[in-house]
Amino acid sequence: MTSIFDTLAIRGVTLRNRIGVSPMCQYSAVDGFVNPWHLVHLGSRAVGGAGLVMTESTAVVPEGRITPSDLGIWSDDHIAGHRDLVAFIVSQGAVPGIQLAHAGRKASRVPPWESDPGQTQGRPLAADEGGWTTEGASPVPFDVGFSVPQAMDSSAIAATVEAFVKAAQRAVNAGYPWIEVHAAHGYLLHSFQSAASNHRNDEYGGSLEARCRLTREVARAIREAIPAEAVLAFRLSYTDWTEGGWTLEESIELAKWLKEDGVDLIDVSSGGGMPRPSIPVGPGYQVPGAAAIRGEAKVAVAAVGWIDDPEQAESIVSAEKADVVMLARELLRDPYWPLRAALKLGKAESSRMPVQYNSAWAHLGMFDFDPIAAPKISHAGVPRVDAARRVSLA
Repeated sequence: MTSIFDTLAIRGVTLRNRIGVSPMCQYSAVDGFVNPWHLVHLGSRAVGGAGLVMTESTAVVPEGRITPSDLGIWSDDHIAGHRDLVAFIVSQGAVPGIQLAHAGRKASRVPPWESDPGQTQGRPLAADEGGWTTEGASPVPFDVGFSVPQAMDSSAIAATVEAFVKAAQRAVNAGYPWIEVHAAHGYLLHSFQSAASNHRNDEYGGSLEARCRLTREVARAIREAIPAEAVLAFRLSYTDWTEGGWTLEESIELAKWLKEDGVDLIDVSSGGGMPRPSIPVGPGYQVPGAAAIRGEAKVAVAAVGWIDDPEQAESIVSAEKADVVMLARELLRDPYWPLRAALKLGKAESSRMPVQYNSAWAHLGMFDFDPIAAPKISHAGVPRVDAARRVSLA
């Protein structure tokens, strides 16, 4: 029986366990650059024991940002910061992953905390606040108050595919072995997929195959451009939860096509494509979609959505409803959830932590673990205090 603490090997990548940090927007970058917030935020989850640590939605072009404060990788100048982030995550035994994204018609907004109280999504930026023209499948605004997106022509579509490819290549250059493309939550690729937002009558609209054309072009182009050993994943919303929107059946068909195109795993979420959907939110409410795609498309999947109890997570993987569980809010509340889950499930021997934290966990029965070695530190030339409290040089 498979456990969340079993390893998972896909292509040339092996996760130490099947617990992932789901991409969670932080809206804390300036001009797209990684800064100390991202290092501490993601680094602490790697220290806490997750097997896969994903960046937030990372824009492939400036106009593809949700907000001006989104992380980015549209320039070679962004690589160095991502490289530092990757190095620390790897040093803690986790696999670093990056989510590449273009927000489409849902771009050009303020962070949620700058919106009206009670709003879960940021309001659109006004022109005098630095708002920009958004793009989409069709000139259909996401909601009241949103600008009408510019329908992408063939040259804009080709440029977008190229932007995803270049971003993926930069990600590989930065050291990411796991690349995920965001094709969910109403962002650009999802807006092409769903008939509710795609009213085109060219080769990118109409039939399911045509509406999925752009997503598949991105998948094939990235697969060809990155190393064979790198993992390529796609996040899909398996349903829009709205009449006339994207459906589970369409998601299954797209997942089959993406598998043919070289995609290794589908990260299964839902919603986001239409405003104010009726979603039956509850523990594990998106797991049935992941299980259906895994069973019908015969592709590895990650399950997300209100997964917060170790036994719940264990049952999802052991019942083969998903290959990986991705946690979001629960890992914001507790970066050490994987270590606590290991204790609760009797899997302490499968856990790892820095030796610097030995004293905090040994009394909980986690003494005989495989520690992450402390770095070798040179003290040559560093001031130190001797036994007599006199300052000297080593």
